[in-house]
Amino acid sequence: MSIDRRTFLTAATGLAAASAAPAAALAAAPPVGKPTAGAYRYKVGDYEITAIHDGINNLKLTEGFVKNAKLADVQGALKDAYMSPETLPITFTALVINTGSKLILVDTGLGGLGGPTNGQLVPNMKAAGIDPASIDTVLISHFHGDHINGVRPKEGVEGFTKAEILVPAAEWDFWMDDAKMAQAPEGMKGAFANVRRVFGPMAKDVKRYDWNKEVAPGITAIGAPGHTPGHTIFAVASGSEKLMILSDVTNHPALFVRNPDWSAVFDQDADMARATRHKVLDMVATERMHVAGFHFPFPAHGFIAKDGKGYNFVPTPWSTVL
Repeated sequence: MSIDRRTFLTAATGLAAASAAPAAALAAAPPVGKPTAGAYRYKVGDYEITAIHDGINNLKLTEGFVKNAKLADVQGALKDAYMSPETLPITFTALVINTGSKLILVDTGLGGLGGPTNGQLVPNMKAAGIDPASIDTVLISHFHGDHINGVRPKEGVEGFTKAEILVPAAEWDFWMDDAKMAQAPEGMKGAFANVRRVFGPMAKDVKRYDWNKEVAPGITAIGAPGHTPGHTIFAVASGSEKLMILSDVTNHPALFVRNPDWSAVFDQDADMARATRHKVLDMVATERMHVAGFHFPFPAHGFIAKDGKGYNFVPTPWSTVL
């Protein structure tokens, strides 16, 4: 029998009718609940990388989320990616890098302060066999709450109390400046206050790093401003392989990798963020580097390929073998 549209639709109608049969006539087991895969490991050279899922926020799309594109065009891009045009799933994925001598956590998630669908970093870390107390270094890319709240999490949530905390000097200089906080628009004052909540009590112990320098073994900090003034990405090199940790150079790849000129409402300096995005995406695509994106679909690891005026995110195949 050949398969054509009419045959397919007839079969689909039959399946729908079958699904409407009384429950008692069907063998069934109770639903198990939420997925269990909250951590994923892969290698970059000799380094072992563990992607840790902190959770997800389902953002209802409205006009203005992409500041320079119509809502209908944004919804069309999501449809092209086989996603709901009404809601954008924004995921949060931190990384633990095992260099062989150190355990380095890159960004810390929402620390239980972002709602019931996230704040899973510590439970998922423990499920992956990583004790939060064993983290040697916490490496921060920028000061938005979904990256720093785990440094000072919700009461009752474990932090990383034994780790040294490294932050971008340019980011510290902006967010800890009282004059800039006073001049900030009302919508940003909460972010300034949160930065002080997180880092104020430990300010004397927080170490600031400069761009274009190695901040940990095999890890170099690279300036990628625009999303925030001190936004930083990290080049991880081990053996012959490299991983670029993109931080928030792009939000969801179906929108901002595919359309690098689009600007999310989260980008503080939209023009600078666009220029940074083009530069970084072109570089990692040309050099065929591994990439990890904080807001990419979990496990947030793959490659960037050029495609016309934009790019595509190419996820690496899931593997149970390192």
